[in-house]
Amino acid sequence: MTHEIDHHRLSIAQANELVETGATLQLSEAARTKIQKCREFLDDKIARSEHPIYGINTGFGSLCNTPIGKESLEQLQKNLVMSHACGTGAEVPSHLVKMMLLLKIQGLSYGHSGVTVTTVERLIWHFNNDILPVVYEQGSLGASGDLSPLAHMSLPLLGLGEVRVDGEIRQTSEVLAERNMEPIALRSKEGLALLNGTQFMSSYGTWLCQKAEQLLDMADLIGAVSLEAYDGRHEPFKDEVHAIRNHAGQRQVAANIRAILGDSENFHKQKAHVQDPYSFRCMPQVHGASRDAVAHIRSVLENEINAVTDNPTVFPDSDDVISAGNFHGQPLAISLDFLSIAMAELGSISERRIYKLVGGERGLPAFLVANPGLNSGFMIPQYTAASIVSRNKQLCTPASVDTIDSSNGQEDHVSMGANAAVKALQVVNHVETILGIELFNAMQGLDLRGLDGVASKIKDLHTAYRASVPYLKEDAEMSPLMEKSRVFVSKYKPAIHG
Repeated sequence: MTHEIDHHRLSIAQANELVETGATLQLSEAARTKIQKCREFLDDKIARSEHPIYGINTGFGSLCNTPIGKESLEQLQKNLVMSHACGTGAEVPSHLVKMMLLLKIQGLSYGHSGVTVTTVERLIWHFNNDILPVVYEQGSLGASGDLSPLAHMSLPLLGLGEVRVDGEIRQTSEVLAERNMEPIALRSKEGLALLNGTQFMSSYGTWLCQKAEQLLDMADLIGAVSLEAYDGRHEPFKDEVHAIRNHAGQRQVAANIRAILGDSENFHKQKAHVQDPYSFRCMPQVHGASRDAVAHIRSVLENEINAVTDNPTVFPDSDDVISAGNFHGQPLAISLDFLSIAMAELGSISERRIYKLVGGERGLPAFLVANPGLNSGFMIPQYTAASIVSRNKQLCTPASVDTIDSSNGQEDHVSMGANAAVKALQVVNHVETILGIELFNAMQGLDLRGLDGVASKIKDLHTAYRASVPYLKEDAEMSPLMEKSRVFVSKYKPAIHG
């Protein structure tokens, strides 16, 4: 599939599909014309300007008042990319680097950045051929754009840095030589256009938003399995309860539970107990609040990935080049912190259901195993879940309320959105693991209770799950089984919406 980069809005689902399916990109004629028009205007503007234009014929940051001669403008851009490639820490996963390329191409295509068509085409070449720059997690303050990671993303355009090809890290110069390709020479302003922007933060957010939505659906489905295993009551999920509060996410979760358990005889039968713990009874309220948060975060991200976020911004039609602050990551920083909090709560309530399932209540044996004492059963998976939940609480300390002066005080308020992005990825991965542990426990409880009278959707899920993860009659090595359960959660695509 070939996707044409134009000026139609790019959705989060579409962006993830382009990265995951091996699609290729090409510039539309409209985008090509806009890019070329902007470049020609900028060249003319530089030639006739009697005043310095930030980042084009001046230094950067606190060096903004240092003029640069016309003969040095191209060297200035190369120096910028090389000097700003100061990343460290873990390597950014390849799919997120590919997302960075896509979002940078999208942002440059609007014709407000002053780049050449050649530069955009080289970014497209890297995307289409899966020759992906090596980028590192640490180094961005998330304010003057994601400078350091975007510099690493840009080094290969100059024949510098490293790229990952077919799973192997190689020197860019070697890869280009094998393909009889030359590095490109950046023109005035191009290095700044590449490095300014929020594509590191927004690449994480774009992937995490879609992952979070899949886990929200899985949390409802797994929560329904736990309800069956724990012999939970059906009344807390009636629509009239949620209609009078009228939060969209809350009503959706209740509808999902009703859709999953609608034909369950056990769920609707008379119970001896009159009330369930909050972790069961308040699933709509807690899962629903996370759903509403993710819906808001999606709207912020979809604005961002369809925006121009480099600086200065070029306006050919009004004969203007404006130095402003669209590269500041505060909208993303707050949203990514919000995402961490919303997803951590999903993991927190899941661990509480695990705790109740192993407690020897409602006719289930202690720790969900026959002959407890000789067998520890599912005692320690709950410990693991509790440990991960505690770690998530630590990771949810917001990055977006922090700031540190940089560039001699010229950049005196930063978003720390890149740190928020990296933390959010950890939290979401942790929640996937916690939900895997809950499903591991809930399926064991379901088998111990018996499948008679269980909802048909749960029976179908049980069949699929047991093809990967066995029922345990006695103690076994748990970690490999927990990992299988996590993988099942990561890949299962529930169709549950009520």
